[in-house]
Amino acid sequence: MKAFFVTMLVCLGSLAAGAQVKVNPTNWWVGMKDPDVQLMLYAPGIGGSGTPQLAPYPGVTITGVHPVENPNYLFVDLHIASGAKPGVVHLSLGGKSVDWVLKQKDPRDGTSRIQGVTDKDFVYLLVPDRFANGDPSNDRVPGMRDSLPGRDRPNSRHGGDLKGVQEHLDYLQDMGVTTLWMTPVVENDMPHASYHGYAFTDQYQIDRRFGGNEAYASLSEALHKKGMKLIQDAVYNHIGSSHWTVVDQPMKDWLNQWPKYTNTNFNVVPIIDPYASAIDRKKTVDGWFTQSMPDLNQRNPYVRRYLTQYAIWATETFGVDGWRVDTWFYSDEDFLNQINAALVREFPRLTLFGEVWVSTVAEAAYFCENNLNLPYKPNLQGVVDFNVCFAMQEALRKDGNPEKLYSTLGQDFLYKDPTRNSIMLDNHDMDRIYGVTGGDLDKYKMGIAWLLTLRGIPELFYGTEILMRHMKSEGDGMLREDFPGGWAGDTVNKFTAAGRTASEQEAFTYIQTLARYRLHTSALTTGKLMQYLPEYGVYVYFRYDTHQTVMVAANTGDESRTLSMDRFSERTAGFTQGKDVFTGAALPLEGLKIGAHQTLVLELQP
Repeated sequence: MKAFFVTMLVCLGSLAAGAQVKVNPTNWWVGMKDPDVQLMLYAPGIGGSGTPQLAPYPGVTITGVHPVENPNYLFVDLHIASGAKPGVVHLSLGGKSVDWVLKQKDPRDGTSRIQGVTDKDFVYLLVPDRFANGDPSNDRVPGMRDSLPGRDRPNSRHGGDLKGVQEHLDYLQDMGVTTLWMTPVVENDMPHASYHGYAFTDQYQIDRRFGGNEAYASLSEALHKKGMKLIQDAVYNHIGSSHWTVVDQPMKDWLNQWPKYTNTNFNVVPIIDPYASAIDRKKTVDGWFTQSMPDLNQRNPYVRRYLTQYAIWATETFGVDGWRVDTWFYSDEDFLNQINAALVREFPRLTLFGEVWVSTVAEAAYFCENNLNLPYKPNLQGVVDFNVCFAMQEALRKDGNPEKLYSTLGQDFLYKDPTRNSIMLDNHDMDRIYGVTGGDLDKYKMGIAWLLTLRGIPELFYGTEILMRHMKSEGDGMLREDFPGGWAGDTVNKFTAAGRTASEQEAFTYIQTLARYRLHTSALTTGKLMQYLPEYGVYVYFRYDTHQTVMVAANTGDESRTLSMDRFSERTAGFTQGKDVFTGAALPLEGLKIGAHQTLVLELQP
């Protein structure tokens, strides 16, 4: 099986002495809904080595051969008819043959794998280099550009890997987590700071310092056996400057080119602004993130096909249940719709949500399925909901107020289905929420309660459960610190209760209790939301369906308040008390008091 997971390199004697051919995609499957696939062949001079011939293979035909500007590339179109069987396809080129494997699709697709991620789930986001080191033998990989880990250096590799993640799945499941999302695990063979994963150098190779393709497949299998799910983090907008298609570009317009280096303006407005200038829009979409992250040109049909086929390949190969796509609005809009449609066509239950880091709900809604009457009709299911995040953070700061959270949710009418948005308190690029609260454990709990009871798919950033609190101003490397206990020799192990302080254990238990309750509470996962205008810093809302009603009341102010239940009679009629989700105590609704910075989560009872 190991050969299945290595990039296909095949000797073609007539090209050049010892020439090796790289073939992407590395394999495919029979029975796919799209019967066509485009092979990208790469080797010195392969574009001038003649017309490839296909050995007889029932159901497989060559439908196109495309030499391009760079003679080291050749693109070959194959048609795989519905009756084709799994096996090895033989292409002859330059007097030698290329063997390319067709496999059978996994029969579990849509059942125990590739299930999609919904608001019934609870997502845990981690940076694999910083979570746990399960296999120290892959800390250094000879020949890779950044193979000297140093845990004393925040922006160096620290040695965390996929085996380390797999060894702690019980920890996640015990906490109530259903779904794992990791920052990109694809090869980043870059000279510096390659740990974060956002500068790909070979999409078809999981980074060997994380354990390679075998380790990723093993992790996915282990997740699905536990009834858990996997989200893969993707980047369509850019790749690493050391990517092999950048070092030797197939054609001039493989990348978005400028007369001189041009950065993106990092501004979404020129995309949605009806009055925007063409140059501002071009800089947003075609400008580069950094010089080390060249900008891909998705208007190029070969680039478009390359990215789309990889996404399909990875979904089927690893049983991916959902995709979170980085830097969403910096990519070509038509391409984004096309790749979404192609993925959902093959995998109807697959979940797709994009990182749309914007400051208003209207800007976010523009990029996903919405109720706006605009020329651009996006098919993205949901977004990473930064606006809800910002509103929660604002309310949780010192002297914060929940009115922005109320008004932000009040704009959900712009989305076709806001429950498909991913909500969070922070992530790998933002101040950690415990730091945002200034170390106020009560305010922290308030944020956790909102995260796990509001609409949408909740996501928790690793370490939040043990009160990690570094801020963006301290640097990304500090923000993404190691999880204590993930490395042999760590002086404390916070994967266990014995290794946590009293406050850390209190935080962990709070998340665990509410997350486990949420798993079996339909009102919180599929129920409706009704919210009430905050008064005196007290924000009250209800999640409800025909089976349950859950009341959430949060007092962001510095004084205790008594709630007037008459105001909430629309939702409290027929109920006299609420069962505290955390303590189990039955609290009378009449004269219900809520202390300063206190949060109540009550399941209402007659």
